[in-house]
Amino acid sequence: MQIDLSGRLALVTGATGELGRVMARTLARAGADVVVHYHRNRARAEALAAELQALGRRAVIVQADVGNEAEVQAMRDTVRAALGDPDIVVNNAVIQYQWKPVLEQAAADYASQFRACVLHNVLMVQAFVPAMVARKRGRVIGINTECAMQCWPSQSAYVSGKRGMDGVLRVLAREVGPAGVTVNQVAPGWTLSENVRDDGTNQWYLDRTALGRRGTDQEIANVVAFLASDLASFITGAYIPVCGGNVMPAI
Repeated sequence: MQIDLSGRLALVTGATGELGRVMARTLARAGADVVVHYHRNRARAEALAAELQALGRRAVIVQADVGNEAEVQAMRDTVRAALGDPDIVVNNAVIQYQWKPVLEQAAADYASQFRACVLHNVLMVQAFVPAMVARKRGRVIGINTECAMQCWPSQSAYVSGKRGMDGVLRVLAREVGPAGVTVNQVAPGWTLSENVRDDGTNQWYLDRTALGRRGTDQEIANVVAFLASDLASFITGAYIPVCGGNVMPAI
């Protein structure tokens, strides 16, 4: 059994980020054509698209603020005109901010996380899922976080956005499931990426994971590719931690 995404079109938001780049490459290596979304870093988006094209895949770049409805709708029209409607949408874009205790966190940070997590997912699925429903197939994959289960001090703004995202996507899974569209979430732990490959720091975190190490960006991307494939055809509404057992959803 192999993951084969030949003939599929995937759109990855935040594709120029550390994790986004690896997910885009992994989907392309599995056979998918890829839409590379970026917000500000056009040069990195162009470089990634060229890399994917060198693999023999179709790849285009698109710019949008994924918290802005008009820009997301315009992005949909651009993608449709260039390559058609995506079969796979990976909502990965995220906003980073300074983590503080609830009593010190600015209200604007909560609003920012709502836009980045909840509105991002709502606007993307409203733009791209109707075409999936019409075709009776499609994959929506949201990138959540282990933090949504941990609820550690200083995580409140981030957790509030990611938990809101979780609710939206679980409801969506029930609503579009009859049309053959699956909706799932991948929840990375503290992941090693291109910029950070040292697994020997922060022993306190390693001690809390069942596997005793941090995961890699490639291990996250592998789960995304699996959920995007026909091998995951009967999985929907799932929140899947990819964190070495640092958090374990209970029944």
